[in-house]
Amino acid sequence: MTNTYHPIPWETIEALLHRVQKPGRYVGGEYNAIHKPWETTDTHICLAFPDIYELGMSNFALAIFYDLLNAQPDILAERTYLPAPDMIAQMRQAHLPLYTLESYRPVAAFDILAISTAYEQLYTNVLELLDLAGIPLRAADRDATHPLIVGGGHGTFNPEPVADFFDVFVIGEAEAVFLELIDTWRAHRHLPREAQLRALLDVPGLYVPRFYQPTGEFGAVTPTDPATPARILKRLLPMLPPTPVRQLVPNVEVTHNRAVVEIQRGCTRGCRFCQAGAITRPVRERPAAEIVESASAILDATGYEEVALLSLSSADHSEIKPLLEALLDRFKGRHVSISLPSLRIESFSVDLADMLAQGRRSGFTFAPEAGSDALRRRINKDIATEDLLAVATEVFTRGWRTLKLYFMLGLPGETDEDIEAIIDLAHRVRRLGLDIGGRKTEIHVSVSTFVPKPHTTFQWAPLADRATVERRQALLRERLRGRGLRLSWNQYDGTRLEALLARGDRRLNVVVEAAWRNGARFDAWDEWRSPEAWERAFDEAGFDVDDALYRPRAEDEPLPWDHLHSGVEKRFFQRDYRRSQAGELLSDCRESCHACGILVNYPGTWTAEWECPEQGVGSKE
Repeated sequence: MTNTYHPIPWETIEALLHRVQKPGRYVGGEYNAIHKPWETTDTHICLAFPDIYELGMSNFALAIFYDLLNAQPDILAERTYLPAPDMIAQMRQAHLPLYTLESYRPVAAFDILAISTAYEQLYTNVLELLDLAGIPLRAADRDATHPLIVGGGHGTFNPEPVADFFDVFVIGEAEAVFLELIDTWRAHRHLPREAQLRALLDVPGLYVPRFYQPTGEFGAVTPTDPATPARILKRLLPMLPPTPVRQLVPNVEVTHNRAVVEIQRGCTRGCRFCQAGAITRPVRERPAAEIVESASAILDATGYEEVALLSLSSADHSEIKPLLEALLDRFKGRHVSISLPSLRIESFSVDLADMLAQGRRSGFTFAPEAGSDALRRRINKDIATEDLLAVATEVFTRGWRTLKLYFMLGLPGETDEDIEAIIDLAHRVRRLGLDIGGRKTEIHVSVSTFVPKPHTTFQWAPLADRATVERRQALLRERLRGRGLRLSWNQYDGTRLEALLARGDRRLNVVVEAAWRNGARFDAWDEWRSPEAWERAFDEAGFDVDDALYRPRAEDEPLPWDHLHSGVEKRFFQRDYRRSQAGELLSDCRESCHACGILVNYPGTWTAEWECPEQGVGSKE
């Protein structure tokens, strides 16, 4: 595509900034931003996060792609985020299109628009972003003069509710396939859009919705012709990509304002509710020495004073203790703090946190997820209540005075007794804290509502109904009060919408568009969400929300995402669902293989050596 869009004059943008909150979101010019010449660079890509600047700048996946793409001499990559509602209103009034922060060039001028679909509540924001950019919403209404619209992120493992709005989705790790996508598009850029998309079918890991159609009553899709692959296996990197060093330093305070090093991808714990742990298998570690050098280089390049070690289960890194020792030694005397999210509930985690505290004892976080031992077995969270209390005792003894406990409400098989167990556990932990640390002890209890997700053991489970959830939330509010106790929970309207979109099918495309036209935006934000806009859309489409949310799904029924393969076989999830119902724990994958399918689909990616029941020895050379 050749495009003659010119940059928007700075004076035009500046004229709007005094009318909005946080104008720093819209000016660009961040330290380490990359500016490449438009005219002499072959391919122009816009990376978009469809939510406000503070969240988009905290998204590490976009940071990886910004670095990866701009490292190619013939590719230019710039960024855009969805403006906040006040800026959107000003831009629409001034007829100003969405632009990128590097060159102020309209998003519609780019060859490829890559949009993050990291989570389901972004879907109406995607439509707002396209419309604000002046790009037709539906793929069927676009041609080769428009940017190729590419979706990526965890939401692509069931993109059916927004399939009509994207040209192509990347299934799996986009770092492994995005350059192939670009090369294939370049070779066919002179052809009509239909031919471009047909060519992309030959790239493994790309899903082109145009060539699939729904069949049957359950929303599953099948190819429209024999040349289209019936099932798309996610793309996977054999090892982690290089860490971006010259990371962007934001203009305003953002959600995660720190240097980031991804130390590990994937998780072996097998929590049955966790989609991220399932779709990012197998585990791949970054060597400790590389992590230390990357962290040091990032701090030198950014001026940050905090390093976050990113992973789903940080304490599982095989070199975690020597890694932390090396980091502390490297940054001794520099007042650099190191954060280690996703610690398990065990004494070893307390040891690790103690290493990093360096005299500062703010808050310590545990995620029991369920209040009772029985329910934790059902979700495969192998931690007994007495062990949790023992670790809490250790935390308070070492000087922490604030303990955060994270639970889920509405888990499959949950009863009122499990809610009583949350209350009992929180009070027992508080009493321990008071006995050891005195009246300054605080227990923060956060209770979110469980949402069944595709490609998990619980993908067949119904959502807990509103009456049950709100009654149990009220019970928690009544019983978790008083000095030293704080409780937070989420609104059911947000949970309901997330659950509907997570397991929806193509019938929802018309609903999503209608909700957006009715005013739905920023559905992840309690202050901006519009349940009324969604209810009108459901009514207009005649959509049966209760059937989609509260009907238990049969294990053998076709699912809307069956054509997209995470590498973990459906039959494994079926077996594990039955284990959950029986209250059976499944051991960590580092201890033994449970034949989930990863070793069959990605041979040679595992670091342990043991017998896989369906493959033989699974070992990395």
